[in-house]
Amino acid sequence: MTEITLLDGSIGQELVKRSGDRATPLWSTQAMIDHPSILRQVHDAYFAAGATVASTNTYAVLPDRLERAGFAERLAELAKTALNAARGAREAHGAGRVAGAIGPLVASYRPDLCPPAPEAAEIYAAPVALIAPHVDLLLFETMSSVDQARGALLAAANAPCPVWLAVTVMDEDGTRLRSGEPVGALAPLLAEMPPAALLVNCTRPESVAPALRTLRGFGLPFGAYANGFTRITEGFLTDAPTVDALIARHDLSPAAYADHAMGWIAQGATIVGGCCEVGPAHIAELAHRIREAGHDIV
Repeated sequence: MTEITLLDGSIGQELVKRSGDRATPLWSTQAMIDHPSILRQVHDAYFAAGATVASTNTYAVLPDRLERAGFAERLAELAKTALNAARGAREAHGAGRVAGAIGPLVASYRPDLCPPAPEAAEIYAAPVALIAPHVDLLLFETMSSVDQARGALLAAANAPCPVWLAVTVMDEDGTRLRSGEPVGALAPLLAEMPPAALLVNCTRPESVAPALRTLRGFGLPFGAYANGFTRITEGFLTDAPTVDALIARHDLSPAAYADHAMGWIAQGATIVGGCCEVGPAHIAELAHRIREAGHDIV
């Protein structure tokens, strides 16, 4: 019997889908501005499904992304809106933790566009200061290179809460970060600035197991939460893309996703959940399977 932390699934993409609005480069931030009540509904749905961690809708609430949209002055306001929704859902549920989610600068899956780690840490300073005091842990997500991961860990060096680091690997090769670097290249950074947990996120479920074979060797609590896209398309790697450049899979049922996640647990993962296109039904099925296998969800 193992204690398993069950993360929620997609927050931003679920919010965009439920809003029914046209996708914009601001992605879930725009949907949160226009439909704050739907965001709370999303968090409530994941707690009801069995998740024990609510991830804030702050993945893209970052100075550089907001500045491009003319919303730079709204950083604190938007962070507060996201925090209130996640914390309110947790309080209504009566248990659980809140993870302050922070995504990559400039664009997802484009480490070539990200500022060098020391500069990135300076940019991250404002959102970290706004979010960290109000959450149970910071979750830096979708880090695509060793230097991106370094920038995140530098920014959180003095955070008042634990820091989890999630890296993303190639859809076709789970042994490599999206930068092309081997996952093992993280070793010196993790030895220098070890996070409280290390995860793989936002890649195809099929690519997770190869990545975990390396992650488990780092000696940190580890886990994964994959996406439900067919792949990250070339169209999404252009400047200021919208999420409609990505195609959701039709073969990743809740049962199929749970099969993958239970395999990660068999590899030693103690933190599992879902990323884009993995919704409450997937998390509910995963919660059932985890308990059916005799594990405790914590």
